[in-house]
Amino acid sequence: MTTQNRNKLWIWIAGISGGLILILAFAAMFISARWKPILSEKIKAGVYNGSQHLYKIDFKSINLNVVTGSLALRDVTLTPDTLVFDSLKKQKLAPAHIFELKLKKLQITRVGILTAYFKKRVNVNEIRLDKPSINMIFNKVPKEKDSVKPEKSLYEQISETFKSIQVRSIKIVDADFDYINKSGAKKTKNSIKHLDITVKDFLLDSLSGTDTTRFYYTKDITFQLAGYKSITKDKMYSMKVDTISGSAASKKITIKGFKLTPIYPELIFARKYKVQKDRYNLDFNKIEFNGVDFISINTDQKLHAKSLKIGPAKVEVFMSRESPPPPGLDKGRNYPHMALKRLNMPIVIDTVSLNTVDLKYSEYNPASKKVGSVDFKSLTGNILNVTNDSLKLSKNNHAIANFNSLLMGTGKLKVKIDFNLTDNNGAFSYSGSLDKFDLRNLNSLSKNLGLIEIEQGNIQHMDFRANGNLRGASGAMNMLYTNLKVKLLSDNIDGKGTTEKGLLSFLANTILVKDENPKKGEAAARTATMTNTRINSASFFNLMWKTLFVGIKDIVGVGIVPEKNPVKQQKVIAKKIREQKRQDKREARKAKRDKN
Repeated sequence: MTTQNRNKLWIWIAGISGGLILILAFAAMFISARWKPILSEKIKAGVYNGSQHLYKIDFKSINLNVVTGSLALRDVTLTPDTLVFDSLKKQKLAPAHIFELKLKKLQITRVGILTAYFKKRVNVNEIRLDKPSINMIFNKVPKEKDSVKPEKSLYEQISETFKSIQVRSIKIVDADFDYINKSGAKKTKNSIKHLDITVKDFLLDSLSGTDTTRFYYTKDITFQLAGYKSITKDKMYSMKVDTISGSAASKKITIKGFKLTPIYPELIFARKYKVQKDRYNLDFNKIEFNGVDFISINTDQKLHAKSLKIGPAKVEVFMSRESPPPPGLDKGRNYPHMALKRLNMPIVIDTVSLNTVDLKYSEYNPASKKVGSVDFKSLTGNILNVTNDSLKLSKNNHAIANFNSLLMGTGKLKVKIDFNLTDNNGAFSYSGSLDKFDLRNLNSLSKNLGLIEIEQGNIQHMDFRANGNLRGASGAMNMLYTNLKVKLLSDNIDGKGTTEKGLLSFLANTILVKDENPKKGEAAARTATMTNTRINSASFFNLMWKTLFVGIKDIVGVGIVPEKNPVKQQKVIAKKIREQKRQDKREARKAKRDKN
């Protein structure tokens, strides 16, 4: 074949190909133009009929490309019909959640149009919703258990039109999400911005409804919220979360980098209020729920998880005694198990695990003008049976906590707490032990809150047990220690700082303080009974550790316990010393008379 003939052949091939492409393009445009109104009506009718007339979808325009199999809807709205919902609710057939949706564009790619038309099988590669506004509204709707007419499955509702519908991926990107709860007496609303949701492999056919590997016809539904920041309503804290993510397939919810940071320093924060107010500083590296029952959350708003893992984390609580307690407020309502009772959502968590949580409690003492603190470093342990669910409580109404920690970062402390979850008076019991501990480590507490400095002293072993409730706590303690010596400090009234009350300190050490237990020559170690009545402004943990210090004071013989009024405490100590001196003189005179 000559070069001229070959060129003619290529020209013919190119001409025919170009003509075919042009014909296909015009055909696609014709089909697209003809199908647009039909497809629009089909979509609207499909949503309306498929939802049993509950939802209506509307959009400004539809773009269809038959060649690529892509479809785009613009200015889309999905709205529920409240009259239909109310009717379904009366029949006990209404869903627990209804949705309101607005978005600029809904993109569907690689739709098998011919397969859908001829084989009645819908295959879609991806549905993408960019920056939608979504309202998810929860209503508590009891289901009819013994219905005469069984409710049609989702597949049965579409089976007359299609044999199957499969969407490989559904992506909701950067959504503004509002969760509205209408189940209670008062409507509540929680808002989230920049939420991403991905649905993997949605399949609706004759078998998918009974496929146990699928969650609501999908292989997985995941969500992620990144870079969340806000200021609390009272403008006193900033809140920050690095990521919140979850997966229905793995039954897991993970929160990373949660921080609640006070806007103001400790004393400035406290002085913003006319009464005492706890100031929290929270920093959680990781919070993880495992074994989450997502179906229960969706249908009943009930949180059921196998475990909740918390930590590493830091928790700091500060309170100033400079201001009076809030009138009428009883902090007993915030006991852990009492607060659990008040939650509106039923909760069942089999195990709560704490991993390396540093806990610090601090108080400002206006008498010493200083802050005293107690630290529990590397708090680790488990709480079993954390629940407020009535059915679960009927089988087991106790939550058991076992913790290990380092008191002031050095003393190995073990504590077990038994919470009675159904007792209206907040009943609980606790026990524990402390191994070798240098008492000077308590000076941050005793000096600044109690105006007493511990110069020396070592605990060899301490164990305790107590029962408590909203009114107070009582129990018993054993404590073995050696070489205790204290120093009493001034109340800083002259503004020159705390200085030693030399004579009073000497008398306290020689007359009142028992420097060891057991003392030389004693057959057995001294034990103590502990009784502590709680005031309304005292928290659960305040009651626990102050009850322990009552026992320590009983064994030691002088208060190294931070009292509500440490200046008054020192006057009481001075009075005890004078009484003890008079008693010693009386006994000395009596001994002298008996000798003569």
